[in-house]
Amino acid sequence: MRPLTPHGLAFRLIAATCLSLTLSACVVDPALTGASTASAVKTADLPKSPQLIEGVYSAKADNQFNVPAVPVEKVPQQFQRQTVEYPTDQPVGTIIINPASKHLYLVTGKNKAIRYGISVGKAGFQWSGEALITGRKNWPTWTPPKEMIERKPELAKWEKGQPGGPENPLGARALYLTTNGIDYGYRIHGTPEWNSIGRNASSGCIRMINQDVMDLYERVPDNTKVIVLNADGSMPKGLTLPPPQPKEKVETPAATPVAAPAIVVPKPAVMPKPVVTGASAATSPTSTATTGAAATPTPAAATTTATAATTTTGAAATTGGSTCAVALVNGVCPSNCACADDFKRRPHLGPPFSLRLPAAPP
Repeated sequence: MRPLTPHGLAFRLIAATCLSLTLSACVVDPALTGASTASAVKTADLPKSPQLIEGVYSAKADNQFNVPAVPVEKVPQQFQRQTVEYPTDQPVGTIIINPASKHLYLVTGKNKAIRYGISVGKAGFQWSGEALITGRKNWPTWTPPKEMIERKPELAKWEKGQPGGPENPLGARALYLTTNGIDYGYRIHGTPEWNSIGRNASSGCIRMINQDVMDLYERVPDNTKVIVLNADGSMPKGLTLPPPQPKEKVETPAATPVAAPAIVVPKPAVMPKPVVTGASAATSPTSTATTGAAATPTPAAATTTATAATTTTGAAATTGGSTCAVALVNGVCPSNCACADDFKRRPHLGPPFSLRLPAAPP
C-alpha cells in the first residue's frame, strides 16, 4: 500500500465530510418522530406557506360513485381547505377540532396545519374530549339510532340501514371515533349538504364537504388522536357528553264525552171537547158550541178524526138511554169501560190505554 501523501490525506478528509453532510439531509425532523401517526401523515403535496388550496372542490370520482362539484364561490373562504399557521404543542398527525370556529385542524408540522371547514353539533348535542380513529369506511351505510328515530319517525324506513351513496347523510367517507374503547356514536364524515358547513347542524358528528373528508381520509391512519376542544376553545380535561335528549311527549287526545240519550216524556193527550147541537147542549156540562134552538133530537151520526175524537149531533150522546159525560171514542162512551173510574181520576192522560174498541162501521 502506498503511503498517504499530505495531499491524499486532505482529499480523504474532505470526502468524508461531504458524505456526512449528505447523510444528515435524510434524517427525519425530530418533530415527526413523536407519534406513530406522524410518519404516516401525507404532507408532501402541501404548499410551503399558508394559503388556500386551489381546485379541490371540483367534481371527483372513485370506483363507486361520482361526487359533484361544489360551487366554491358559495363557500365562505374561511371554511375552504387551506394550510395555516397553527400554534400547538400536539404532535404531527393529531386532529384538533374547534367547535366554536367550525374548523378541523390536521397538524402537519411545527405550528402548521391543514384547516378544513366543518359543521358541528347543534344546541344540546355538543361534546368535547379525546378519541381515536378506530374504523374507516368508503361510502358508509348510515343507520339512525333509536333516539333519532324517536325524534324523527320518518327515519324509521332506515332502521336497518341506508346504503352508501351520494344521498347518504354520511357522505363519501366516515372515520369512526371511540374513547377508551367505547363507541359513543360520533363520526367525522362527509355530507351532501355542503351548505351546512360553518353551522351547528348535526347531532354531534363532525361534518365535512365530501371532497374534504376524502382528502382527510387519505392523509391519516387508524389510531390517529382526535381532540375536540371545549366550547370556549380550551383543551378538554376529559370526555364531556351532552345530556340525554328528552323524549317528545305524544299527547293523547281527550276522549269525547258521550251524551246520555235524552229521555223524552210524551206530552199528555188532550181530549177535544165535544161539539153538541140541539137541546142536549143545554144539559151537557162539556159542550162548547150549539147550533140553532131546536130541541127535537135527531139521529146520531159519528165521525172519526185523526185524533180519534167524535163529533156528535142530537141525541147521539146518549147510550142506552143515558147521556155520556165525555166525548165518545169510536162511537162508544168510555164511561161504560171497566176502567172508567181510573180515567176520571186522571183525565189528563186521555182514554184508558187498555181501551181498544173496533172502528165504527162505514
